[in-house]
Amino acid sequence: MTTQKIDVAIIGAGSAGLPAYRQAIANGATALLIEGGPYGTTCARVGCMPSKLLIAAADAHHALQNLPAFGIDLPQAAVVDGARVMARVRGERDRFVGFVLEGVDAIPSAHKVRGYASFTGANTLSVALEAGGTMTIEAKSIVIASGSTPIVPELLKPAGDRVIVNDDVFSWETLPKSALVIGAGVIGLELGQALSYLGVRVTLLGRGNRIGGLSDPLVRDAARAIMQNSMDYQANAQLLSVERTANGVLANFINDAGQTVQAEYDYILSTAGRQINLNSLNFSKTGIATQHNGVPSFDRHTMQIEQSHVFIAGDVNADLPLLHEAADEGSIAGANAARFALGQAVVAGVRRSPLMVIFTEPNIAVTGQMYKSLDLTRTAQGSVDFKGQGRSRVMLMNQGCLRVYADIETGLFLGAEMVGPRLEHIAHLLAWAHQMKMTVRQMLSMPFYHPVIEEGLRTALRELLANVDGKRAID
Repeated sequence: MTTQKIDVAIIGAGSAGLPAYRQAIANGATALLIEGGPYGTTCARVGCMPSKLLIAAADAHHALQNLPAFGIDLPQAAVVDGARVMARVRGERDRFVGFVLEGVDAIPSAHKVRGYASFTGANTLSVALEAGGTMTIEAKSIVIASGSTPIVPELLKPAGDRVIVNDDVFSWETLPKSALVIGAGVIGLELGQALSYLGVRVTLLGRGNRIGGLSDPLVRDAARAIMQNSMDYQANAQLLSVERTANGVLANFINDAGQTVQAEYDYILSTAGRQINLNSLNFSKTGIATQHNGVPSFDRHTMQIEQSHVFIAGDVNADLPLLHEAADEGSIAGANAARFALGQAVVAGVRRSPLMVIFTEPNIAVTGQMYKSLDLTRTAQGSVDFKGQGRSRVMLMNQGCLRVYADIETGLFLGAEMVGPRLEHIAHLLAWAHQMKMTVRQMLSMPFYHPVIEEGLRTALRELLANVDGKRAID
C-alpha cells in the first residue's frame, strides 16, 4: 500500500471532473484525478452525442413523410437499414470519445489514478487500484465529481436481460422491432421518438401527464399532443407487470383510456431516473450530513459543501444534470478547492442563466424562470402559436407554442417555456437575453429578419409587452 499527499483530490474524470482538475492546476495547486470507470465522459459515450446521432438519422427518415406535400414523390419506399444506422452512431460516437481521450492522455500520468475511491476519513481516500492493490490519498481538499448511474425500478427487473437503460442502446448492432419506453423525461422522449421515426414499434409510458419537465399548462398540453401524434405515447399510464418471454418481454399496463393492455416488446427501455454516485464513496466517513435527497448541503455558487474542505460538482449534486452546467460547476469547484488547499478564501463563480433543450422534433426548451416558479400576481405572459407562423408553414413545421414571461413592474424578461420548430436556437437567444437582464422592450428593439421563425418570438414578445403595459396601467 502506498500513500500520496496532495492539495486537491478529484473523484471522477467526466464532464465536471476534468474541468475541476484543469482549474485546480491553473490556480497553483497539486491535483490528482481519480477514475474507476472508462475515460470519455457520459456525454460522449452514452449521452448527448450518441443520442443526437440516432436522432439525426430519425429526423432524416421522418422528413421524407413531408415530401408529397411539397409535390415530391419517391419512386419507392425508403428502407431503414438498422445495422447501418447503428454502425454510424457507434462510429461517430467513438470519434467524439477519442477527442476526450486525447485530452485525458495529455494529463501527466503522475496526476491521475485508475481505480475506485472511497472515504476513510475526512481528508483521506482509499483507492482500489485497477492494477491491483490499494492507495491511500491524503488531500487538503476534495472535489466529488462522481456523476450518476441509470436506475432500473424493481417492477422492471423480471424482464431480465430485456430491460435496458439508455447506455445500452448505443451498443446495439441493429435496431429492434419494438420497444417499451418507461418515462417521459428528456431521455425517454428523445430516444422514444427517434426509435419510432426509424420504424421501431414504440410505446412510451408517462405518468401524470407530465412531459419533459414542462410546467406551463399551455406549452405542456401542446407538447403532449405533438408527441402523441408522433408515437404511441400514453401520458398517464400505469405499468402493472412485466415478464421475460422466449423472444422478449410481455408488459401489462393501463393506458390513458383506462384500458388494460397486454403487449410484447423486444426490449423495455427504462428512463425512469438516475441515482447519484455518492453512497459508494462511503461519504459518511467525512462526518458531513446529507439532506433528504441524499445530497449534502452545498453552495451552488462556490460548490463548497457547508464550510468544509469538500466540494461537489456535476450530476452527483442532483442540481442541474446538464453538460454545460457540469462543466461550469467543475471549473468553480476545482478553482475553489485549490484556493481552500492553499489557505485562500473561496469565491462565488459565475452561473449562467438556466437553459435546457430536448432534441425531439419539434424541440422542447426552457430558459430562465419556469412558469411554476412565477408569482402570477407580479408577472405577465405572452405567447405565439406556430400553427400560423409564416416561415414555419413554409417548411411544414408549423406546430407548437412558445410562452414568455416578464416582471410587470420593471418589464424585465424572466424566462420562457416552449415547444416548436428549431427552438434550440431561439432558446439560446432567450437565455442570452435573460443573462443580460434585458427588458422586453429592449428585446423588441433587436433586429428580426423576414421570413424567419424568430418572427414568432417577436409576436410573443409584442403580446408580452402589451400585457406588461396593460397590467402596469391597472396597478
